[in-house]
Amino acid sequence: MIIINANFIQRITIDWNKIAEESYTRTIASLSGLTQLDFNHPVTFFAGENGSGKSTLLEAIAIKYGFNPEGGSRNYQFSTYDTHSELFNGMRVSGGAIRADWGYFLRAESFYNVATKELEYSDKKHPAENYHEKSHGESFLALAQKQFKPNGLYILDEPEAALSQQRQLALLSEIRQCVNAGSQFIIVSHSPILLGYPGAEILVFDDGEVHNCAYEETESYQITEMFINNKEQVLRNLFD
Repeated sequence: MIIINANFIQRITIDWNKIAEESYTRTIASLSGLTQLDFNHPVTFFAGENGSGKSTLLEAIAIKYGFNPEGGSRNYQFSTYDTHSELFNGMRVSGGAIRADWGYFLRAESFYNVATKELEYSDKKHPAENYHEKSHGESFLALAQKQFKPNGLYILDEPEAALSQQRQLALLSEIRQCVNAGSQFIIVSHSPILLGYPGAEILVFDDGEVHNCAYEETESYQITEMFINNKEQVLRNLFD
């Protein structure tokens, strides 16, 4: 049986000749040797330690696809403070013949700016969701329920940052419904709950390269399991 890859983003390639020699992205071990990455599943996670290059690569993919660097839908065009890298300058994004009907780029660290802009963009036909009037977690989940639609591309950077464990389970349900309706997700996450999405591909950025990893082999899972099963011993060793 031939499995057809219907992802909106199927492959990225990086031409390092188009990236400045002084770019800090060249010093990130997991990225410096990366020239091609394929996306074969509707849900792909980027996992790994802080500073390993996950968000840098995710951001470059989002920008190259046409999203605003600070987040939002492709209709959002604003800049509060430029922090994105030059990596997108050398990147090519390849996909199928059909582009996504909708999409959203969520960055936890700049969501406040996007929520503020959402108020400015609102009108009678597009009323504001008033994210600032909700708690951080409530606004994140409300955004997912509003913005996640069929045949969409969703690029999420640590969406669990404001979500309780129960809300993370609710987010998994939202993702599942969208995937069943033809959507694709690329997600940076440290959450052992989100990483447990069935059938997802997990790419880990540790050990100087981007590589596949089974769910039970991720540090997010192993450390959480170790702490839950051996809390007293872990804390004793940590504090001593």
